[in-house]
Amino acid sequence: MKWSQSLIPTLKENPSEAEIDSHKLMIRAGLIRRITAGAYAYLPLGTLVLNKVINIVREEMNRAGAIEVFLPALQPLNLLEESGRLNVFGDDLITFEDRHGKTTALGPTHEEIITDIVGNEINSYRQLPITLYQIQTKFRDETRPRFGVLRSKEFIMKDAYSFDIDYEGLNKSYKLMYDAYCRIFDRCDLDYIVVEADSGAMGGDVSHEFMVPSSVGEDVLIRCLKCGYSANRERAEFAPIPKENHVTLQTVKEVLTPNKHTIQEVSTFLKVSSSKMVKTMIYISNGEPIAVLLRGDHEVNETKLTKVLGQEAVALADHTTIEHVTGARLGFAGPVGLKTRIIADQAVSVLSNFVTGANKSDFHLLNVNTERDFKIDQIANVRYVTKGDKCPKCNHDLDISQGIEIGHVFKLGTKYSDALKAKFLDTNGKEKSMIMGCYGIGVNRIIASLIERSHDENGIIWPLLLAPYKVIIIPVNVSDTNSMQMANSIYEDLSNNPGIEVLLDDRDLRPGVKFKDADLIGIPIKIIIGRKFTETKELEIKLRKSGEIFLARPENIKSKIKELFETLSKY
Repeated sequence: MKWSQSLIPTLKENPSEAEIDSHKLMIRAGLIRRITAGAYAYLPLGTLVLNKVINIVREEMNRAGAIEVFLPALQPLNLLEESGRLNVFGDDLITFEDRHGKTTALGPTHEEIITDIVGNEINSYRQLPITLYQIQTKFRDETRPRFGVLRSKEFIMKDAYSFDIDYEGLNKSYKLMYDAYCRIFDRCDLDYIVVEADSGAMGGDVSHEFMVPSSVGEDVLIRCLKCGYSANRERAEFAPIPKENHVTLQTVKEVLTPNKHTIQEVSTFLKVSSSKMVKTMIYISNGEPIAVLLRGDHEVNETKLTKVLGQEAVALADHTTIEHVTGARLGFAGPVGLKTRIIADQAVSVLSNFVTGANKSDFHLLNVNTERDFKIDQIANVRYVTKGDKCPKCNHDLDISQGIEIGHVFKLGTKYSDALKAKFLDTNGKEKSMIMGCYGIGVNRIIASLIERSHDENGIIWPLLLAPYKVIIIPVNVSDTNSMQMANSIYEDLSNNPGIEVLLDDRDLRPGVKFKDADLIGIPIKIIIGRKFTETKELEIKLRKSGEIFLARPENIKSKIKELFETLSKY
């Protein structure tokens, strides 16, 4: 392709709308343009990269034995109602009413659709196992779209669904997809890690996330750098905190804490560390209030709390309920004298002589102790990992960092097949629910994640396999007849070789502008036809990633490029 015949609108300055490097560079390099909040158009360079990612995904899905389908973006609400997820998606669901008055959703995902299809078309164990996948646009009404294609309302996903006759089959299907994901992300040159994850709204009890470590990631990664344990924030476990030995229990004392509602305010006022305080949070469980106790410096993990309570969701009580249960204004709740079920985090159960609310407005209690002053109904892990927590496997310090989720695999079990009646007859003619797995990849996120990890002050640095063009030819002086003849000759020669995608910068612009643009769009190999060619008839070859420079005569250029391809493919 010749630059003058394509649409590559590069920008010198960072766009004001962009917050992170990948967003800035995708716009500046002419890959995307924002159409409206959370929706982007892919321009020619962006489309080339997007299709390369899609091709890798498709090749590895096919290699793993999955079969491609293409499902509709429009979804009837009745299937979401049958699965119980209509309320789960809530305001994230984009819906509209058609001319017949029927409300339809733009698909946020396709578990219900594929389960309905398979349930209608497959009825015997002889037709199983089967894994179906698609590459399709999804829609979710994000409250605050940001970071370009990392969090948008419209995004491209590869989603696959496996159907098996038993859990042994599910384990095999899951492993096939897990391995396929590793190959995909390896081929995309991504520095990723795999972590244990919570299944969330998807359901099921086993899932793994594929994460790219990044300071701009919105997911929190918990890792042990010694033994390799890793999980996302919702799922992560930690070693129990040991109980202090030989502690003398002090006498409970009520103290005035006027208008001190928060942990920080009380901590400062009483000169007590927040780790020696216990906060009492009132939740509603099955219509009844319960108290959840956490150390003052810890945060409740509602994902874990829902599992402890055996519910799909929990909610904090409103102010009126809290005042009715505790007899005090918000901010002064405590466990002493509380007439509700009490669930305490394990870290609370080992504390001694701690501070709590007094269930009396403007008062707190000092030197509160479990057993002596109140009873705990249940001790459970209901908090997030925090700095200082130890690995549950080797007791080494846990590392807390950020990451970008690029893929997620789930063992769904029968959540959807039960709800949507996807049944089959087994070898004994008995009707059973199909055992399902679900496997998603954020195609757009692969591109943004790669740029976050692979760029410099000059622009994007593409790996050879994903670069929109592998080679860019830059004639420094387009008005020089010999230079342009050589540029066109090399362009034609290389373009006729499969696998060598070439961009010829034939624009009549200053050399500095062309070099800056070449670095900005990140083409791995530059062939420069400039002063060296005029003086010695040699061509200058420069690598984008390393900055290395090679010289080659025109007759050797093709072999040199192929040699460099082999080198770059090993990076």
